[in-house]
Amino acid sequence: MSLPRNLAANLSADPNSVTNLDGLSPAQLLQFDRDGFLVIHKAVDSDWCDAIRQLTDDHLQRHIQPLEYEADLHYPGSPESRNARGGKTVRRLLQAQSRDPLIMRFINDTGLQTCLRQLLKNPVVMSLAHHNCIMTKHPSFSSETHWHQDIRYWSFQQAELINTWIALGREYHDNGGMKVIPGSHKLDIDLEQLGDELFFRTDLEKNRVTLAKSVDVDLSKGDILLFHCRTLHAAGKNTAAEAKYSAVFTFHAAENKAVAGTRSAKFPELVFP
Repeated sequence: MSLPRNLAANLSADPNSVTNLDGLSPAQLLQFDRDGFLVIHKAVDSDWCDAIRQLTDDHLQRHIQPLEYEADLHYPGSPESRNARGGKTVRRLLQAQSRDPLIMRFINDTGLQTCLRQLLKNPVVMSLAHHNCIMTKHPSFSSETHWHQDIRYWSFQQAELINTWIALGREYHDNGGMKVIPGSHKLDIDLEQLGDELFFRTDLEKNRVTLAKSVDVDLSKGDILLFHCRTLHAAGKNTAAEAKYSAVFTFHAAENKAVAGTRSAKFPELVFP
């Protein structure tokens, strides 16, 4: 896809400047360590967000694979099958890094990489097997995602990965915005507290004490949400009028290897200096 001229012209010629990030402050580092998540407001260029939204609309219209469909996950509220009404509703545009060079401009952004190195304390690697997508949440046919930790579905030597979530528009409770539980990345969660699909059970009194601490994460276009792979998070259906789009990428330290033979090691990884 070629970018619209007005958007392409407004983006900086510097390939490493689609954010205004120049590192995290000591207070932000302490907050991430304490809460397991951090919101950085107005961190990403507004024109970049608009361009990625247009790219998303174009790839949805043309059905550019690889795609993940709501119907395939069977989450609450999703269509029963791809043949049912709304069955071709897309949940994720996968392998986002290969869809347009503009996405790599964000991934390679020097400010973003500085923040990640501060948090991971090591050279940074991006997983191509997890997230690396544009998340879409459409009215009527979006599903509800129950409470979970991402690391429950991933296989790495250490449970130390960071998700970078970029709001491409407003995100709030009514359109299926994120909910998180501060400090949950430091909890010891045993298998009894999880259901068959490794979601955090809501029927246990022990879990309800934790769930009572949940907070909604309201985001505006260009905000970044950084959250730890052990942070409990969830999201509801989109009951608003318009679709919600978010770009999501996962990073880890170069020394933290994916376990051979698992889904986490399915693809090569991007290694940064």
